[in-house]
Amino acid sequence: MAKSQKSSQKSPELRSIDAELGDLREKIDEVDRELLGALNRRAALVSEVGALKNRGDSPVYVAGRERDLVARLVELNPGPFPSAGLPHVFREVISATRSLEEIVRVAFLGPLGTFSHEAAVKQFGGMVELIPVHSMGDVFEVTERGESHFGVVPIENASEGVVTTSLDALVESELAICAELVLEIRQNLMSQSGELEAIETVASHPQPLAQCGGWLASRLPGIPLRETSSTTAAAELAGEDGRIAAIGSEVAAEAYGLKMVETGIEDSRRNSTRFVVVGHEAPAPSGNDLTAAVFTIHRDQSGALYRLLEPFARNGVNLSSIQSRPIKGKPWEYLFFVDMEGHVTEASVQAALDEAGSVAHSSKLLGSFPRTRQDPAPGGVAR
Repeated sequence: MAKSQKSSQKSPELRSIDAELGDLREKIDEVDRELLGALNRRAALVSEVGALKNRGDSPVYVAGRERDLVARLVELNPGPFPSAGLPHVFREVISATRSLEEIVRVAFLGPLGTFSHEAAVKQFGGMVELIPVHSMGDVFEVTERGESHFGVVPIENASEGVVTTSLDALVESELAICAELVLEIRQNLMSQSGELEAIETVASHPQPLAQCGGWLASRLPGIPLRETSSTTAAAELAGEDGRIAAIGSEVAAEAYGLKMVETGIEDSRRNSTRFVVVGHEAPAPSGNDLTAAVFTIHRDQSGALYRLLEPFARNGVNLSSIQSRPIKGKPWEYLFFVDMEGHVTEASVQAALDEAGSVAHSSKLLGSFPRTRQDPAPGGVAR
């Protein structure tokens, strides 16, 4: 009775607003039902695609196809739905419908909550079987043995350079690079309560603590900092003690049941890491590809590096990256890692590789793969 009397005391304007809200919510519910129907129609079509793939032995995961699908939708988006949200939405739609064909298994450097974990989720979505392993070498080993379909490994950091263990493993492994992605490294403050006032200690690996030093000094002055072996170890501590806040990734918060106190607390927003996906499959040309190769040269021949690189210029193949690594057990001899634009099936790329290989001491193709897409800026609508 009291509730009815309170409702009847509303002004005509408020009752009109309530009625309009009710109408709009009914329309939203109808749109949601339409979305559900569209998702199920998509799922049925994907199931048919999966049946055809099984007959033709085609791969379940095609990085270029998934990249271009999202890019095309972003380009077509008239708004007001933000284009920045489309990659996240369709990543999960694609992941869920892909699981109808086969549950993809993905290995990454664990434990749960690492940035490698976040990269694997960003690339494959949530409907995969994630396999955390203890070392970078284990990522390659379990994938080579077929225990995972793919592995995700960091290859280069914008501020710290190449990840040498990944490069060394690529040289030794029979796996090929199937895709790449760039993960913006965002440091987040998380705790059990999600309340800044409840924090008595901040824990994390020394590097994130340093990267967030300015924010911590400004917002949490005098709060003790506790160094841990990893951001995941810090998240575990925060999960056990409500007075401790951890700095780490979003997936670490999800993995250990923590709430966000503040997101993006790093002092510099220019820190990102390039990851590659490794597997047994050689991706077909996507129209926007990179090819990676590694060479050794004769140390005692003058001009050897020039002769190695000259065929790429002569064949019009742009080199996007050149990295050198010492060869283990051979002092002052080096491996040269080269990334070039284009796919190995393109005549110019193949000619350049053949000519460079003929003057190199040794060479190995590491893979031709779709270039990563750049997600649209938050709030923007791509045109």
